Amino acid sequence: MAIKILIADDHKILSEAISSLLNNELGMEVVGQAEDGRAAIKLTRELKPDIIIMDIGMPNLNGIEATRQIVKELPDIKVVALSEHLDKRSICEMLKAGASGYVPKSCTFGELVSAIRSVASNQTYLSNQISGIVVEEYLHKMSGDNESAYSVLTAREREILQLIAEGKATKVIAKELYVSIKTIEWHRSQIMKKLGLQSVAELVKYAIREGLTCAYA
Repeated sequence: MAIKILIADDHKILSEAISSLLNNELGMEVVGQAEDGRAAIKLTRELKPDIIIMDIGMPNLNGIEATRQIVKELPDIKVVALSEHLDKRSICEMLKAGASGYVPKSCTFGELVSAIRSVASNQTYLSNQISGIVVEEYLHKMSGDNESAYSVLTAREREILQLIAEGKATKVIAKELYVSIKTIEWHRSQIMKKLGLQSVAELVKYAIREGLTCAYA
């Protein structure tokens, strides 16, 4: 039986290229493509893939938050991160979110295939470059300098912060998340209070620095 794969990446040409290559690979079938994290969650529920190839820097909902929600709801589905984000924070938070594999976008197609097959066999796959960064982060784990958006803010607050940073109006965010405008305004005030920030501009800078968004607005 073929390994069913969902590709989540906002770079459409890359997604289509990977899809074409994987569909020609023995025992693999791409069942869908998503251009942001929220679409990835929706398609995962509908298509039930075995593996998701997940980018991190996507609009509306980034790959880390999408992975966290998918793994929590559908723990049998495996996620392989394929990203240009090679900083310690992004890698460690993606793995904490539940990703079973992580390879850089600079990897060869052969390595991506190896990662998919390993994860499909319930193994963890980290490229040599990624594993080195993970080990380094582990060795410095007790330095005390580990505070980040992922430890300070809740998952909902991070989701709202990303949408704010991407230029979405309060009314639009409320509609997308199926909550009231007052709820979004309350969350925004809580975010600013926790972070000690005074303006939307400061929130945008913080979100970009923390890797929550690449500012698609």
